[in-house]
Amino acid sequence: MNLKTKITLGFLALLLLAGVGGYSLYSLRQLERTSRHGLQDNLYSVELGQRMLRALDQLERQPLTDTTGTGPFASAFLLEAGNVTEPGEQELVNELQQQLTRLQEYQGAWLHDTGGAPDVAPEVTGRMRELTYRIIDVNTQALTQKNEAASQRLGEQSRYVLGLLTVATLVALLLVLSVPEAAVGGLRKLLASIENATNQDFTASIPVESHDEFGTVARAFNRMLVQLQDYRTSTLAQLMAERNRVTSLVDNLDEGLLLIDEKHRVIVANPVAGRLLELPPSRLVGRLAEDVARENDLFRELLTHLDVPAARREQDIPLFTISQGGEEAYFRLTVNDVVSFNEALDKMEFVGSVLTLHNVSEYKKLDQAKSNFLATVSHELKTPLSSINFSLKLLQNGKVGALNAEQLSIVGNLKQENQRLLKMVGELIDVSRLESGNIQLNIQSAAVADIVEFAAATIQLQLQPRQLTLDAQLPDTLPRVRADIEKTTWVLLNLLANAIRYSPEQSPIHLRAARSTDGRQVQVSVQDHGPGIAPQHQERIFQRFVQIPDQRGYRGGSGLGLSIAREFIGSQGGQLWVESELGMGSTFCFTLPVADGAELAA
Repeated sequence: MNLKTKITLGFLALLLLAGVGGYSLYSLRQLERTSRHGLQDNLYSVELGQRMLRALDQLERQPLTDTTGTGPFASAFLLEAGNVTEPGEQELVNELQQQLTRLQEYQGAWLHDTGGAPDVAPEVTGRMRELTYRIIDVNTQALTQKNEAASQRLGEQSRYVLGLLTVATLVALLLVLSVPEAAVGGLRKLLASIENATNQDFTASIPVESHDEFGTVARAFNRMLVQLQDYRTSTLAQLMAERNRVTSLVDNLDEGLLLIDEKHRVIVANPVAGRLLELPPSRLVGRLAEDVARENDLFRELLTHLDVPAARREQDIPLFTISQGGEEAYFRLTVNDVVSFNEALDKMEFVGSVLTLHNVSEYKKLDQAKSNFLATVSHELKTPLSSINFSLKLLQNGKVGALNAEQLSIVGNLKQENQRLLKMVGELIDVSRLESGNIQLNIQSAAVADIVEFAAATIQLQLQPRQLTLDAQLPDTLPRVRADIEKTTWVLLNLLANAIRYSPEQSPIHLRAARSTDGRQVQVSVQDHGPGIAPQHQERIFQRFVQIPDQRGYRGGSGLGLSIAREFIGSQGGQLWVESELGMGSTFCFTLPVADGAELAA
């Protein structure tokens, strides 16, 4: 018998129990209703008989001329005549009617004085009493018989119900005890076989002991185990070949590769990474990254970049100098998070990080050569450009002879272009100094208000042609900062010049300064109402020689200003960034550390 049939029979047994219960309730109600109606009628007849007997007692104590007892008797008799329910009771009622009529005739003769009526009629009242007792006796016997019949019927109904309940209960217990055991037993066997299959043991099949649903599942599962074993055998060689191929590719990379899982355990390390860390891959793979970091300084430095947010990794790519064969080699670290889709949870999950050390020694040498070339060319160009600028100034002043209007216009344009070249040469010199590390910083305690005041005064002449306004607001409680006043002023002027260049006419430029929430830095911001910067360009504008054309097609100068500004602010312990949205303007912000005395005062 299969499980479906057993469960169906179980439901049928439950329905049988419900049917038996319903039938029992119906039978008991019918028996109770029948008994109640019959007993009520008989009891009512007995009660009426008692009332008639009391009326007869009153009649027998008085002469026939007193009719006070006749009325109650007649009333009770009429009710009894309408409540005849037992065999023979109607004949008694009819005879009692005759006696009552005879009694009423005697009383009528006395009342109308017609004569011929006795003073008392004991034979009439005696016969009426006898008939009344017989009516009471008939109903009393009926009560006794009906009680016995009801008891007998109740006993029969009880035996029927008990039998049906016993059968239904036995069937239900049989099914209740057999179905769960059959289901749980099959599930235990299936679970044991699944656990063995999970442990790569495909030989533990399920014994087929029945022809029910579990027997069908067992046969299908056993076929699946056979197919899995065949598949595992056929694909094992392919998997090994693919693994060997991937291992060969990783081992032959000319870059150091480390793979760290979500539990910070090293799971892949190629030979190049082992040579750079001076640890063989066998001492890296399988170990916790924190354990390796405690015994290797370079590995510990690499781990610090795992916690850097992905957005900052692109703008702050670390460069490591590692000695190889007595020579210094340069390696650039890239960290990439690996995510995978978890089908069980229906979401993406972090599974690890890939650390790659790229050998950029050749690029470093080329970059150094480029920097040396730019530094040399910049220094060589600065002197003749300064001389040209001086000569153009002499021509404009007329000290070497008067010029006509057209000549003055040409000289003015030449001077403007020459000054642009001088500015570009100066930026190139600053870049070369930044790259060589020879930049000189004069860090001192400074008031932000003084820096802002000097920059605002310098920029006033550039505001007038386009009718721009500078809205500068600084709180009086602003603390002093540690900064190089000259270079910080240069940064602020560069940001204000960019805001003037891109602001629409007659629009305000907002200059704000405030203390950071942690109280350790002061943030300065320059906000314009220009076209804004697209998100994909907001980080690129701080790279060297990068220019982003605006909607009017304007391109800036050399593309070095913001790059140098970020280097100046970063060398002073601050940060420079932009917040912008297309069509909503841009806000350039930079921070400077609070001076020690001001920080303690806070």
